[in-house]
Parts: sequence; C-alpha cells; structure tokens
Amino acid sequence: MNVTTTASVSRDRRAATLVMACVGVFVAYLPVTTVSVSLPAIQRSLHASTAQLAWVSDAFVLPMAALILTAGVVGDVHGRKMVFQAGLAFCALGAAIGLSAQSIEVLWIGQAFAGIGAAALLPTTLALISHVVPDPRERGKFIGLWATSLLLALALGPIIAGAVLEHFAWRWIFLLAVPVSLVTMVCTARLLTDSRAAGSRRLDWPGQLTAALAITALVYGVIEGGADSFTDEKVMVALFVAVVSGVAFVLVERRSDSPMLDLKLFRSPAFSATTLVAMISFLGLIGFFFALSLYLGMVQQLSTLEASTRLLAVSLMAILVGAPVGRLMHRVSARVLITGGLLVSAGALLSLTTIDADTSYVSLVWRLALLGLGMGLVITPMTATAVASVPHHLAGMAAAGNNAFRQVGGALGPAVLGALLTSRATDSLPGHLAAAGLTGAQRQSVVSAVDEGGLGAVAQMDLGPAQGRALGALSEAFLDGLHLCLIVSAILSLVAAAVAALLLRSPRQATTTPVVSSGSGTGTGTGTGTGDGSGFGSVGRAGPASANPPAALHGTRTPRQRGAMESDPQSDRR
Repeated sequence: MNVTTTASVSRDRRAATLVMACVGVFVAYLPVTTVSVSLPAIQRSLHASTAQLAWVSDAFVLPMAALILTAGVVGDVHGRKMVFQAGLAFCALGAAIGLSAQSIEVLWIGQAFAGIGAAALLPTTLALISHVVPDPRERGKFIGLWATSLLLALALGPIIAGAVLEHFAWRWIFLLAVPVSLVTMVCTARLLTDSRAAGSRRLDWPGQLTAALAITALVYGVIEGGADSFTDEKVMVALFVAVVSGVAFVLVERRSDSPMLDLKLFRSPAFSATTLVAMISFLGLIGFFFALSLYLGMVQQLSTLEASTRLLAVSLMAILVGAPVGRLMHRVSARVLITGGLLVSAGALLSLTTIDADTSYVSLVWRLALLGLGMGLVITPMTATAVASVPHHLAGMAAAGNNAFRQVGGALGPAVLGALLTSRATDSLPGHLAAAGLTGAQRQSVVSAVDEGGLGAVAQMDLGPAQGRALGALSEAFLDGLHLCLIVSAILSLVAAAVAALLLRSPRQATTTPVVSSGSGTGTGTGTGTGDGSGFGSVGRAGPASANPPAALHGTRTPRQRGAMESDPQSDRR
C-alpha cells in the first residue's frame, strides 16, 4: 500500500511539474513571434526606424540572455519554485506595460521586463524537470514535451497577433500573457514541489556583472554599428567594452569558488557542441524571422494574419517533428539528428533566396515547412544533450548555460542580420530608383528619408505619380538585403552543422581510468577517456542518444550517495 501510494505521489508530482514547466516555457516564448510579426504595424504606429525595431526584439532577448545564468543560480540556492513564480510575475508585468505603450521607449521597457521573466523561467523549468526525472533516457521524453511547448508558443504567437491586429490595435497582442501568467502563479503555489541544488552554491555577482555588461555592449555595438557606422566612436567603445568584459568574465569564473557558469562544463565535448550550435543556429534563425516578417509586411504588403499563416508553417512542422524526435533519441545519435537538422535548415534557407515580391503562398510555405523540419530535428536533442552531458548535480547550470548562449545568439540575430539587411538595401536603393525612372531630386529625397527614418519611411512620403515606382524600387532593394540575410543564415547553419559533426563524436572504446570528482560531486569514478580531476571525461557520446551520459561525467558513488542525489525527493534541499 505504501509503495503504491508513494509511486502515485511520485507520478502526480512529475505530471504537475511537467505541466507547470510546459506552461512556463510557453509564456516565456510567447512574445517572440507575437511581437516579430507585429513589427510592421508597430513601425507604422510609432514611426520607428529599422534600428529601433531591432531594439523591440532585443529589449526582450538581452535581459533574457544576460540574466539566465543568475536566475539558474538563484533557483539552485533559494528554491526554483520562487524563481519560477517571479518569472511569471515579470512576464505579466512586461505584458501589462506593453498593453499601455504609447511610445517605442515604453514598449522597450515592457519587453525588458518580459525578458527578465523569461530569463527566470527558462533554466528553472528545465531544472525542475531534471530534478523529478534524473534518468537521462526518460528525461529526453520530458524535454521533448518541453520543447514542443516552446514551439507551440512560436506557432500560436503569429496567429494570436494576426487575429488581434485584424480587429484591434497592436498593443492588445500582449493581453494573453497576463491572465495565463497570473493563473499559472496560483496553480504553482498549490501544485509545484520546490527543489534546490545539492551543495553550497551562492550568487556570483562579479560573474553576473561582467556577463551582463559584455552581452549588452556587444548587441548595442552591433545594432548601432549597422544603423550608423562601425567606425563611429560610441560603437567602437561598445565593442571594446564587450571584449574586455568577456575576458573579465572568463577570468572571474576561473577564480570563483562558486562560479555562475563553471567553465569545466566545456570539457564535455557534447556540452560544448550543443552550446555552440545553440548560439550559432539561433543567431541565424531568429535574425531570419526578423527579416522575413519585414518582407511579408513591406514587400508583399500582407496583413499580419496573412503573414502569420505563412510563418505558422515553420512552427507547426517543428512541432510535428519534435514529438517523435523525443522518442527517437535513445535509438538515433544526437550527432545524426542535430547535424541532419541543421543541414536541412541550411537547404531551406538557400531555397528561399529565389523568393521575390510575387512569390505565391504555396511556393513560400513549402520552403518554410522545410525549415521547420530542420528546427524540429535540432531543438529537442540539442537541449536534452546539453543537460545529460554533465553530472546530474550540474544539470541546472548546464540548462542555464545552454539557454544563455542560445539567447545571446537570438539577441545578435536581429542585430546582425538587421544591420546587413539595412546596409545592403540602402546601398542598392539608388540604382533601383534610377532604374524605376525617378528623377535625381526624387532619388535624393527617398535616400535621405531612408537614411533618417529607415526603410519604412518611404511609405510615408508623398511623391505623387512616382510613389508606386519608388515603393517598387524599395521592394527590390529590400529583396537584395533579404537574400544576403538568407545566405548568411544558411552559412551559419552549415557552420553549426560542422560543429555538431566534429564535437558530438561517438565514444571511443572505453578504458577504465580513475577519475577523482571535484566540485559538488564526491568520490571516485571510472571514465571513458582520460580523467582530468574535474569529473569530466574528454570523450563521450552526447546525451540521450546513449542510455546514460558517459561514466566520466558522473563518477561512481556509493549506494548511499546515489540515494541522496537521485532517489530522495528532498535531496535538493540539502
């Protein structure tokens, strides 16, 4: 009777944790696509430049990238339930501010609060799952559902935004996040079991400050450099600060007794590979979505709902593929899934370089569905491998680190590709204007308007009979920039594929080598490959593709130690 009751409680606890984690990641990612497809409407309403629009996206992604690691540590030390609820509260607050925004600056503030909330939710949700599902093989299925919830947010975001903008002002796209966050907070208080990390982690303020400064300065420098010039004094200062802060972060973390991101994690080839893949691939993909949303609005002149039906192809295909991939991971290696998915994504991006102003719905959608197929093959194994490739007690830190680098790539995406898009389109615009038959004075007025107010400024001009030809020339110039962005995104996907193929190696023949664990773990272990005294082997197959992570990443513990770390539900409290 007691055994049955305990098993029932355990199942209920795991189910409640999974539901809360899935809702949490849904809320965290909902602003990504709701806002991205609404950018043309926001631009028209607030008369924002392309650089200001990039900051609408990056005001959300920047605090998410900068604070994810800190949120992971706070959850480990003070309890993940508290951090989870705080994340929901920040998401609700950010959405409420967005609802009331009457200027681009207020919208930035709302996006920043939502980004702080997302930073708290992302590592916490994965750490909660890791806590209740310690077995890597079984955890892969749970993380597959987590990733499906993430993709569902990306899929429903455009539909929600499209339906809202058909009947209401763009600000109402933020409404849904408020009640969902508040209701989930109430449910969490009753249903979610709290957990903490074993050991004596504490907040690493020097690491947090240097990381936040490096990320913010880097993205600021890229955005402003693309909008103005990379030789501008403020841009050069920002990029210099980014480099110095990045170096300082590495030095601080190497010396810290309780690092925010233990650099020894990177001794795991699987963790290093998935982290690089996450950053590189999301730089290209998030930047691509930023450029594509502008293409659908500015070039094809589609409504937000019409644009949403096209973007939906990406997320729906990723969702359809993501669930089976979660079950496949113990049969097909992470190396094959991730590399194959990135190659498919690269092929889809290259196929999109043939689109123009008259590309039909069917011609565009099959290419976007192919991109979704690639994403679906990558996201679940990438996340699961990052968590499973390190010792169980470091799973929360690994999840936070992987998410942090993913969001750094996501923050740089709109900045880098937005800068490339604007630069290429602006350079080619005079030639297209001349080919369209505009006079020298008219060409000069159009170019001046674009330099001052961005590419969207042309639609606000009154050029009389030449207005249509000017807009046609602008579309051609925009397509030049978009095609460059697509090529760059495809190259980034190919680079990420090469990283996955090289670092997610199959294991060499196991050799028994004593490994002395340090850090939070204790005891000795047998490792595959060469031990370095850190508990991290130098060779190993990634994540759930094998039944368990490499032995060198865990070490062997006594039965009592294993019970304390894995079986006791209260172990994370000690």
